[in-house]
Amino acid sequence: MTFSLIRKVFQGIADRRQMYRLFNRHAQRPNRSGGGDGHLFAGEWFEIAEAEYDYMLEILPPLFMRGGMFALREFLTGSVTSVFFTIEIDGGRRYFHGYCDLSDKGSPERMRDAILCRESRPVRAMTREERIEHIWSSTHDEYRGYAGERWPERHRGKRTVPFYDGREGTGVKLLENLTDAEIAAKLPVHLRYLPDAIAA
Repeated sequence: MTFSLIRKVFQGIADRRQMYRLFNRHAQRPNRSGGGDGHLFAGEWFEIAEAEYDYMLEILPPLFMRGGMFALREFLTGSVTSVFFTIEIDGGRRYFHGYCDLSDKGSPERMRDAILCRESRPVRAMTREERIEHIWSSTHDEYRGYAGERWPERHRGKRTVPFYDGREGTGVKLLENLTDAEIAAKLPVHLRYLPDAIAA
């Protein structure tokens, strides 16, 4: 399982409980203690409220603070750390968290630009990838996992979620293989019928 793109992983504004869950969306990943997991986190971002932004700013002195952003001093893994952004969008100030790989010079600025581009869309819409990431973020830890030894080797380590098949009952399916109907069924009602967005 590899990720590298800057990607929105949760729709809406995360409250404090959701924020902490989103900080470690990959808690059950295989070989967690082996390190080298930065690629799973780098590029992930979501929106938070001003109160959560201020709360995180007050926890520890930031690693750096510049141009409407600050980074946590503690690294999640390798050179990946939390960067918090305040961005003016459509005349209002909004707040975001993202994981940036600081070994990649300019990654915080690129993430800020990507968030601004994504959130400035005139029509509220979601890409298929955003729908899938929201499902993963919203599924409780005990109901999401990773394909293990029982799966074909090419699928091992990929993310899995339960799904209900009326004929065969509840089963487990690769997250990436959910059909459009299964994705819609797993999304909250207010997100099910948003138009498809073209990935930037």
